[in-house]
Amino acid sequence: QLRLVESGGGLVQPGGSLRLSCEVSGESLDVLSIGWFRQAPGEERVGVSCISSMGTNIDYVDSVKGRFTVSRDNAENMAYLQMNNLQPEDTAVYYCAATLDFSGRYCVYNYDNWGQGTQVTVSS
Repeated sequence: QLRLVESGGGLVQPGGSLRLSCEVSGESLDVLSIGWFRQAPGEERVGVSCISSMGTNIDYVDSVKGRFTVSRDNAENMAYLQMNNLQPEDTAVYYCAATLDFSGRYCVYNYDNWGQGTQVTVSS
């Protein structure tokens, strides 16, 4: 059974950085597309970034372009979201998500397996 576990969230000051990790078990990461989503209080969950199974396709929403970097280590079954220059509006619960991607190109914010989320709070 596919399982995703996020870690790396916390409290950071504006301008700071965090690196979120997503540990994948129950399936080989090299057949999974990974998406990162966030849900701020009172708002819907929205996609932030995605990376296809082979890393061929990567996407970022406009609000995080130039600040966030998604990556993956298929050998370690780990995915990451490096977040730099964090701002208060980045405060949210961050989720990683996965879906099978045999094409190597899937990077669309439509996933069917989810982690439990990790809280990111940006505040001075």
